[in-house]
Amino acid sequence: MIVVDTNVISYLYVSGPHSLLAANLLEADSEWSAPMLWRSEFRNVLARYLRRGILEPDKALVLLDQAEGLMQGMEHVVPSSLVMRCVANSTCSAYDCEFIALAQHLNVPLVTEDKQIVRQFPGVARLMKTFLSC
Repeated sequence: MIVVDTNVISYLYVSGPHSLLAANLLEADSEWSAPMLWRSEFRNVLARYLRRGILEPDKALVLLDQAEGLMQGMEHVVPSSLVMRCVANSTCSAYDCEFIALAQHLNVPLVTEDKQIVRQFPGVARLMKTFLSC
């Protein structure tokens, strides 16, 4: 089991430069977890693509449904005290700290492409490429 941030989920469903890495990550470990926050963040990613004319509304709904199916049963409410502890020990946003705190709580790695998170939480966070090379 791993915790993935919303960007990793997005890379899996929206074609881009990191999509192959995300697919390889899913193949290597298909048990992805995330805080409930991922849903709102993923909707926001899809909204950006809709507004740029890259995605049609029907396609965005299909991608959202697929992502929700993947994450079903693996979404967690993260205690605020854990999130705030991460906030107090970093310059990461409270949003990012939800993912970090969940990984710490579950005692599993957080896989992300956010280099700031990896720098500030090197014992918890790993880039996709780094995780896959282990």
